[in-house]
Amino acid sequence: MSQSRIAAIDVGNDSVKAIFGEMETEFNLPNIMARDTEDRPVIGIEELDQKDPIEGLHIRIHSPALKENNAIYRVGHLAAKASNSTELDPGSSKSQEDQTLVMLFATIALDAANAFKLNSNQVIDANYTLGTGLPLREVKEGKDAGYRSKLIGSVHQVEFLVTPQHQGKKVNIKFDEAKVYPEGFAAFINLVMDQDLKIINKKLIDKQILIQDIGGLSTDIAVIKNRTVDDDKAQGFNLGVSESLEHIREDIFSKHGVELDSRRDVVDIITRKNDRNHIMVKGSRTNVHESTDRILLELAKKQYRLLRNVWQKNSQTEICYFVGGGSNVLKEYLKTLNNNLDGYNIEFFEDEKESIWMMANAYYKLIAEHIKKSGKKEEKKVSQQS
Repeated sequence: MSQSRIAAIDVGNDSVKAIFGEMETEFNLPNIMARDTEDRPVIGIEELDQKDPIEGLHIRIHSPALKENNAIYRVGHLAAKASNSTELDPGSSKSQEDQTLVMLFATIALDAANAFKLNSNQVIDANYTLGTGLPLREVKEGKDAGYRSKLIGSVHQVEFLVTPQHQGKKVNIKFDEAKVYPEGFAAFINLVMDQDLKIINKKLIDKQILIQDIGGLSTDIAVIKNRTVDDDKAQGFNLGVSESLEHIREDIFSKHGVELDSRRDVVDIITRKNDRNHIMVKGSRTNVHESTDRILLELAKKQYRLLRNVWQKNSQTEICYFVGGGSNVLKEYLKTLNNNLDGYNIEFFEDEKESIWMMANAYYKLIAEHIKKSGKKEEKKVSQQS
């Protein structure tokens, strides 16, 4: 039996961010999947193993946790190119969707293929101690316990099909432990602790603060008092950026005849440093800011109303931190609204990576702290047998 390896995974609505081991391995892949057949066509099959596995994830998953067991999927970048790809829909619960588990298992299997030994039957037995999270709304509804029970006590098998470097391997994933944290509290932990679990923001630790986490499908506003989330005041809303990103995709197609592959393409258009709000139409660089500005400003107004309502009910709040991928998309619109209206003390993370990786980093800190307190030792990376 192999020792347990840390996995800290944020299954975000836009993408999955994962940190493994002693932070020596991390993955970021789009949260997109597509049902597929066992033999997918590949041009240049003989060159398959020269490609990056993350670009060609083609897997079969056997797990009692899934409603559709033994199904075959394209995952991440490969799925984005498929005509039948699916992304999580507005109103869905992360804890209830097969897609959340498919992305979780696929990402862990990617790590396990390099971190654990392969036996003579092309099988890898991989044990993990998992730190992950769910939106505050779902935790308040008690869905974290059910989600955790799906993971613990079963073996979840990922079989690599036509995947670069890993074709034919099977990974048996077992969780020695799984901790499911509320996302708002995780964001707070990341604000006040460094990677060595030392307090780095003493000024913040005893303040009353809000953390507005804008995701793809939902928004959580955590009220932090006395270093903990105030469960009675914390709120979750079915308002995220995914629906607006879909509207932008539709608007661009309607006006310019350009069909973007996924919501991630829209995010790239509106956040990139160069040629922001521009696309190529028949080979010509074309500005689409009218579509993006109109739709995103409307969403930013709704997000700002949520902030205003929660702040009014928590009048002694000192600062609100905006986190999550949605905050990165809406940052400039929210800043402008705040300057023109109430002038609340709000803060964004100017470092895009810090904002996007905040939850995964927090889960890593929390699960590492748990292991430290329980006296367990996390396994160092084991070289795979050739």
